[in-house]
Amino acid sequence: MRNLLLIVLLAGYAAAQAPANPTKSQTPDAASTQKPAHTPNLAPPRSDSVNVDALDDSPGDSSSKETQIDVTPPPGDAKAHPDSANPLKDEGSDAASDVNEMRPWDPHRAAKDIEVGDYYFKRKNYLGAESRYREALYYKDNDAVATFRLAVCLEKMDRLDEARTEYEAYLKILPNGPQAPEAKKSLDRLKSATANAKPEK
Repeated sequence: MRNLLLIVLLAGYAAAQAPANPTKSQTPDAASTQKPAHTPNLAPPRSDSVNVDALDDSPGDSSSKETQIDVTPPPGDAKAHPDSANPLKDEGSDAASDVNEMRPWDPHRAAKDIEVGDYYFKRKNYLGAESRYREALYYKDNDAVATFRLAVCLEKMDRLDEARTEYEAYLKILPNGPQAPEAKKSLDRLKSATANAKPEK
C-alpha cells in the first residue's frame, strides 16, 4: 500500500515537471499540435506588488469607471426644492438647526411597556399604567394597542378630554380595529358626559 502511494506521488510529480511544449525530438500528437491554453500564474501574491493607486478611496470614484451612475440632481431641481441643499434644516422651521432629534424605534421595548402598563392597570395604579403606555408610544409611534389602553386609563382617572383625544387617535390608526366599536361607544359616552357637565359660573 505504501509503495503504491509512493508511485502515485512520484507520477504526479513527474507530470508536473514535464515541459508544457513538446520538443523536436518528441513526436507531436493531435493534442500537442493545438495552441496551448492559457496557463495561470501560480506565483503567490506579494504585498510589494500591490498597486497603491488602485486602493485610493477618494469620494466619487468607482471600482469600475464604466458603471458609474450619475447622481446629480435633474435640471430645475433647485427651483422645485429650494431647501434640498441644506440637509439639517427642519421641514417646519425657518432656520437651520444643529440638532435633529429623532425618536428611537424599538417595538420590542414598546410591547414590554404595554405589558407592564397592563400590570399596573390591573392593580388600579393608573398613573403607573399611563406612564408605561406613553413610553410605549414613544418607542413605537401610533401603536394602536397602547393608544387604546392609554385612552381607557385616562378615562379611569377622569381626564375625559385627554381620553377622548386618545380614542379618536385610535380610530384614526385602526378605524375598523378590534376595539373600534368599544372606542366609538366610549366617545359617545364621553361626549354626552361633557355636554351634561356644564361649567358653573
